[in-house]
Amino acid sequence: MTSYRDVYYLSADGLRLHARDYDQAPPGAFTVLCMPGLTRNARDFDSIAGRLAPRYRVVVAEQRGRGLSAYDPNAENYLPPIYVGDMIALLDQLHLGKVAIIGTSLGGLLAMMLGAMQPDRFVGFLLNDVGPSVSVEGLERIRAYIGRVPEVTTWEDAARDIKEIFGAAFPAYEAADWDKAARALYRANEAGVPVLDHDPNIAVNFNKGPVEIPDLWPLFDALPKVPIAVVRGALSNLLTRETVEEMKRRRPDIIAAEVPNVGHAPTLDEPEAVELIERYLARISQSPGAGIASRGGDPASTFKG
Repeated sequence: MTSYRDVYYLSADGLRLHARDYDQAPPGAFTVLCMPGLTRNARDFDSIAGRLAPRYRVVVAEQRGRGLSAYDPNAENYLPPIYVGDMIALLDQLHLGKVAIIGTSLGGLLAMMLGAMQPDRFVGFLLNDVGPSVSVEGLERIRAYIGRVPEVTTWEDAARDIKEIFGAAFPAYEAADWDKAARALYRANEAGVPVLDHDPNIAVNFNKGPVEIPDLWPLFDALPKVPIAVVRGALSNLLTRETVEEMKRRRPDIIAAEVPNVGHAPTLDEPEAVELIERYLARISQSPGAGIASRGGDPASTFKG
């Protein structure tokens, strides 16, 4: 596994939050900020970090209530505007001013919010299976599984649970794939029993009332004129082809890829996604000013392999 530095920092409301900092790139390389989906954690980007860390500074965020970030005692705070503030705090602590984002699902929504709020800070946006419009069907599907506390006692149980939830999105997965997926979503507790690696209370706000889909096109339209890429799973029930086509109509320079036989959301180690990520980062590298990247961070942070 590629080595990284554990970064801990405080949110505006005092929560101790965590990110991985793969600070191994040559001086002057820009930073790639990776933001996982709603119930996900930094392990989702292990393979991406391994590929990119020798060339770019890779920072992988864990939102409050996920992974090693503290759980919020007030479930009302599990909201995108709060997460955005946390991401700004992270970038400020690391003194990062020119950042390319790779955001999966919720991470992609946060990317659009960040880009609209602080456009001068970001040099590119890659949205993984999410866009300015999302389907009701996809949101209802997510609502059906977040907030669960499954009764599992072994990793075999955990793999069966993940297959039951996500089997339709990954029809080609075999037993080893489901085991890997389970170990990305679950962690072992003090007794060695697998438990989901997020606070089930993240579902509180998400499950309030009927599904309402906000109009996020103004956020997309407000993104700065930098490289934008979008990955879509061909079986996705969240991001439609029509939305991708409208994104391309509004931003003709956008680059896109569709991952066959995969739903929500691609893991980004599929060949189509890998090729798109390389094209996306190459475009940024060729953009004026993209190579400006501040170094630094908290010297008290610890290293972990």
